[in-house]
Amino acid sequence: MTRSGGENAIEVHGLTKRYGRTTAVEDVSFDARWGAITGFLGPNGAGKSTTMRMMVGLASPTAGHATVLGVDYRRLPDPGRQAGVLLDASAQHPGRAGREVLHLAATVLGLPDKRVDEVLTMVGLTPAEARRRTGGYSLGMRQRLGIGHALLGQPRVLILDEPANGLDPAGIHWMRGLLRGFADEGGSVLLSSHLLHEVEVLADDLVVVGGGSIVARGRKSDLLATAGTFCRSADLPGLAAALREAGLAFTRAPGDSLTVSAPPGEVARAAMAAGIVLEELRPAAAGGLEEIFLRLTADHAREDSMEGARR
Repeated sequence: MTRSGGENAIEVHGLTKRYGRTTAVEDVSFDARWGAITGFLGPNGAGKSTTMRMMVGLASPTAGHATVLGVDYRRLPDPGRQAGVLLDASAQHPGRAGREVLHLAATVLGLPDKRVDEVLTMVGLTPAEARRRTGGYSLGMRQRLGIGHALLGQPRVLILDEPANGLDPAGIHWMRGLLRGFADEGGSVLLSSHLLHEVEVLADDLVVVGGGSIVARGRKSDLLATAGTFCRSADLPGLAAALREAGLAFTRAPGDSLTVSAPPGEVARAAMAAGIVLEELRPAAAGGLEEIFLRLTADHAREDSMEGARR
């Protein structure tokens, strides 16, 4: 797989989207590098889908810009051969057969019909399923067809919004291998998903948004390593006061607990000095990506935004 378009496959600079007085996305910046899978995470309404739509020219930013392979996506020659995109697997004509959907796309891209058969085999749709109208497809089948559509032109970049929706465990395992292989061959994958375990297994880099803004980004290993300390006590106000007294920054975590930006030893000493009994004390990363995600997005998890109405 030949790389081009600079050091990074995707570069997003200060993307902002406002609908009247409502800001759906504010100053979002990140990169997706070659040979890596970038997990794009955030609670519902955080601005993920709006950001991805702006990246591929389906929505105009209020401010900022994004490049794919070094240029605005809309300026790519034969974009389907450069960047495969899946934003909504349900956006397929229900009266067309699965094979017809891919055949029409192949015709537009100037691809031979045999490529359609290759992709149908790749995504696990049988000849009988390919002859069926997509209106009768399950969500998992539509996802497979949508991923096939994204892969049809043998692109170097994949931009996928919730591609695992509707897939059974076998389908998720298949998708994991497919995307890992794509990145290992030098491609770049930007993957939005609410399946945190799958992102933790797959992703090399993470971008986390909350309330339309970036709350964390970087290599997955670095973010997990700097997660801080998780602690819990029956006397949570007392523990919070002890941490403040010791000058240790903390945030409220799910389950009447705290996440502290300090090593476990410092937290234990602060609690001991104040006579606070700790019921739980461990590195925050022990809870994996899910715990870190919940901590980072706790202030935004229930915020409403325009994204849901615009998707």
